[in-house]
Amino acid sequence: MQAFYADHFVLPLPSGHRFPMAKYARLRERLSAELPEVQLDQALPASDGELALVHTPAYIEAVGSGTLSAAAQREIGFPWSPAMAERARRSVGATLQACRSAMGGAGLAANLAGGTHHAYPDKGSGFCVFNDLAVAARLMQAEHARRHRALGPLQVAIIDLDVHQGNGTARIFAGDPTVFTLSLHGAKNFPFRKEPSDLDVELPDGCADSEYLEALELALGELDRRFEPGLVLYLAGADPHEGDRLGRLKLSFDGLEARDRRVMDWAWRRRVPLAFAMGGGYGIDLEATVQVQINTYRTALAYVGRWHNAAA
Repeated sequence: MQAFYADHFVLPLPSGHRFPMAKYARLRERLSAELPEVQLDQALPASDGELALVHTPAYIEAVGSGTLSAAAQREIGFPWSPAMAERARRSVGATLQACRSAMGGAGLAANLAGGTHHAYPDKGSGFCVFNDLAVAARLMQAEHARRHRALGPLQVAIIDLDVHQGNGTARIFAGDPTVFTLSLHGAKNFPFRKEPSDLDVELPDGCADSEYLEALELALGELDRRFEPGLVLYLAGADPHEGDRLGRLKLSFDGLEARDRRVMDWAWRRRVPLAFAMGGGYGIDLEATVQVQINTYRTALAYVGRWHNAAA
């Protein structure tokens, strides 16, 4: 299974900043040591043209040139730097490459970062500069249209299981029948002004494994009734974990692994390629966040094996 990374672009954050930048390199180190079946490749940067499928030219230019206002930088949560701008492009590029790998026959592929679902067309927010899921959905639709115009538009399902609602993604695809946005998230968590997804499931503080998994099963059933995707983009956030500083939910390692299996099995049974990104994770113990993500990759490898066996 291919997975794409950009952790060598490290943002120069001020001391005490709450964003866990070190988790990306740590995830790559552990994948290399523990799951050598994951092929790790450096992400390429998304181009201006690819970003412009979703984002406004003025915003792309401001990120690239360092002319974001102080207020815009505060809303993103990162001070501007050349590394910040390059990392943002490569985080999108990693999801684009994962989608091409998954749709090219691999079945599943991944971005070690990504899931930047709070970014809007004209601004970033909540540690999200560009919206990688939205750009990937639009680019895969464009590439599909060039190759398979007679088949109609590519239908894309975005299954967002970060603990925070994907407000930017929901706004971008509002009213678009070719993209279905599904979000399970904490009702009282950030963002405090939600955007309507195609299907929102709000969860109470303290929600644990059984309640969460029941809600997910119902949501996937509703998705199945309303939409037939040709590609799934899965945001496998680690922040619903009980040890997360910002999550407010109480899922265990086992509960999150069961979550991943349900999503990947849903896609596999329909033979729909799936690309996933890691989203949020702010564990009191950084290793706990990374362990959640390692478990996601281990689960994904089992489904990659099914794709390979079916091809054989």
